[in-house]
Amino acid sequence: MKKRKRTSIDKAVVDVWHREVGELSTRNFAHRLGGSEDLVLRLDMHRKLEKHRGCVNTVSFNEDGDILVSGSDDKRVILWDWETGNIKLSFHSGHTNNVFQAKLMPYSDDRSIVTCAADGQVRHAQILERGCVENKLLARHQGRAHKLAIEPGSPHIFYTCGEDGLVQHFDLRTGAATELFTCQRINDRRSYIPVVNLNAIAIDPRNPNLFAIAGSDEYTRLYDIRKYKWDGSTYFGQPANYFCPPHLTGDKKVAITGLAFSEQSELLVSYNDEFIYLFTRDMGLGPNPIPGSPMSMNSDESAPGVDNCSEASLTSRVTDEKVPQVYKGHRNCETVKGVNFFGPKSEYVVSGSDCGRIFIWKKTGGELIRVMEADKNVVNCIESHPHTMVLASSGIDRDVKIWTPKALEKAALPTNIEQKPKARGWMYRISSPQDLMLQLYSLQRRGTSPESDGENSAAGQELLELILTFNANSDGSDDDGGDAA
Repeated sequence: MKKRKRTSIDKAVVDVWHREVGELSTRNFAHRLGGSEDLVLRLDMHRKLEKHRGCVNTVSFNEDGDILVSGSDDKRVILWDWETGNIKLSFHSGHTNNVFQAKLMPYSDDRSIVTCAADGQVRHAQILERGCVENKLLARHQGRAHKLAIEPGSPHIFYTCGEDGLVQHFDLRTGAATELFTCQRINDRRSYIPVVNLNAIAIDPRNPNLFAIAGSDEYTRLYDIRKYKWDGSTYFGQPANYFCPPHLTGDKKVAITGLAFSEQSELLVSYNDEFIYLFTRDMGLGPNPIPGSPMSMNSDESAPGVDNCSEASLTSRVTDEKVPQVYKGHRNCETVKGVNFFGPKSEYVVSGSDCGRIFIWKKTGGELIRVMEADKNVVNCIESHPHTMVLASSGIDRDVKIWTPKALEKAALPTNIEQKPKARGWMYRISSPQDLMLQLYSLQRRGTSPESDGENSAAGQELLELILTFNANSDGSDDDGGDAA
């Protein structure tokens, strides 16, 4: 007789019995129930939060999970009671351009908010009595500042990164910003942009001394803040570890738009024009990775200067490396999208898509289990509730959507949805005179450095390419706004 496959209901009944007889703790029971695939398949739109007058580029919950913070192209920050849809507070951020991220500092009685934006400013808003807001400028980036990361459990410490490649450390007790380093490319003299334009930064919740950054090349870099000398006596720009899928090493057409750490210190990386990858700590390439791997799928020939012996050693190294888990099906080509974990023990991976849908995969195995219609346009942000199976999403649309497991019927997965994104190649979008001047300044600094002898002709060629890029991007620019790539 064929054995009947156990369903999620069967498992839930068994778990209830184990809890009643003392074989399963209440905490573990809640985690198993909260991470149930049945709940994921019943996610449905709870409500829309409508008040912003522009693209909503950031959503985040407070520590208790009862307040949602959003920021928008309208330069406003709104605190929501997401369950009722009521606005608790709305104020102007003080930024002069699109707000890219807004977060409540933990253990601040939900009165301390930090923001970064397309104007490069990093600001701190302090909510006073009767809803008054004291807003001040903390620091600036020379270019757009896409993301900030708060040290877990700290009401004072956070980091920011920007398209100028700069990583800054902030302590709200002093109001001072410390410029840690500018992220440089790895031995790459062929690129006309000498710095890595940073899109993402994340802190390991299990070890807050470790933080990761990523941007306009193929590598995620991991740093240890304990190695920084606060008197500035040593250079801090050398990462403790690098992460990159073996086939993307040396690929000049990809970049990274989103990062996230799980509670188990796993690192989730979302690539532009590619897929999402999950790395464990033992998948790192070490502090000195070798660029130009011949294993790159998009490379027709090996990198210059790599001989046959080096190629053999590289091939052997790639073969011995553990391969990260991959998550496929979504499209990440048009904007700077985030990526996140979902579930009480990070059981799932979630991402928005250019097609306006939300994608959910099982973390283990990478199986796509849910695709939800969300926005008319692009979905950029997916934020998980800190305690329950609730999601908040936003993007090019002017609202925030809240998703809860309330559907009576489990959703079926649509057919014919998985497709590899069309490779267009990543190029830093230079669409304004300010962007052009920033990159010209960086090129000038490199050209006048002591190591630049013999590179004048190459610099001239790069300058021409830079101007052509500016012209092309200016002709093809649009007015959609948002956190565009």
